[in-house]
Amino acid sequence: MLDRVRVVLVNTSHPGNIGGAARAMKNMGICELVLVDPERFPDPDARARASGADDVLEGARIVATLEEAISDCVLVLGTSARDRRIPWPVVDPREAATLVLDQLDEVSDATVALVFGREDSGLTTDELQRCQYHVHIPSNPDFSSLNLAAAVQVLCYELRMLELQRAGQPTKMKKTETTSIQNEIPATAEEMERFYAHLEQVLVEIGFHDPQKPRQLIPRLRRLYGRIRPNQVEMNILRGILTETQKAIGVQASGERRR
Repeated sequence: MLDRVRVVLVNTSHPGNIGGAARAMKNMGICELVLVDPERFPDPDARARASGADDVLEGARIVATLEEAISDCVLVLGTSARDRRIPWPVVDPREAATLVLDQLDEVSDATVALVFGREDSGLTTDELQRCQYHVHIPSNPDFSSLNLAAAVQVLCYELRMLELQRAGQPTKMKKTETTSIQNEIPATAEEMERFYAHLEQVLVEIGFHDPQKPRQLIPRLRRLYGRIRPNQVEMNILRGILTETQKAIGVQASGERRR
């Protein structure tokens, strides 16, 4: 459905911001860009900041007015960081995403516009009154001004996240190691017990643990490793560290005897 989302940039002054917005859009799977009376476009700075989103720039339409940019849209949301004297429905980016996808789901051929204003002054009151909803990004009130491309990224990200959720697709990559199937298999209770016995033996050998004065050390270590629940590869690493520690102790001890 994101193919039917249109990003509208009004009177953008710096072409680099157009390129940055294009990159943010393509990152999130949104490609329709309309530019209302940009000061400089096309421009090499836009292409440089697009970082590979050249197709979004090449497909961008340039129009003279906001009315022309949104004339065929059934829902228009305008971004605003300022309080307005005239009450208007205000939503945050997450609520905006819900409104957009609900509308696109309801009307199969609908187009929805996200409108972003000038870098220094945003959208005028007249332009905002052409939007059914105003979107406010709840940024730090002591430093609330967002770069244009960053604002585009926030709204496009929320749209993508919600679309993935509604489609039942994962919203995060499963971090997996590929060295061995053992990476996914937790250590067994028997393997854990062998590890605890080995660990206690090494701690005694290096003088860190005195079985006569245990100070609850081993139970605490059991609780620690029990929370971690190491897998079989991690267990092999832990046992290997203990074995190499014992070898190092042996080398050191034999050297001292020779001296």
